Amino acid sequence: MTKTITKIGNSQGLIFDAALMDLARVKVGDQMTITVHEGGSIVLTPLRPVVGPEQAADTAKRLINKNSELFRRLS
Repeated sequence: MTKTITKIGNSQGLIFDAALMDLARVKVGDQMTITVHEGGSIVLTPLRPVVGPEQAADTAKRLINKNSELFRRLS
């Protein structure tokens, strides 16, 4: 995929279309870590929130309840 740096106000930027945002699983407002490597490569990495133990337990309970019949058949 090729993108062109464009002028946005007093700055420059890249426009990410919806398909690229979907592929990268990012949305407007997400924070990114930017790393510049030798040779000029720029890597954007989305910051993913760390899931706490309570949220993990709630998600596990919801998945178990939703798929209880499947789990019963598999056991």
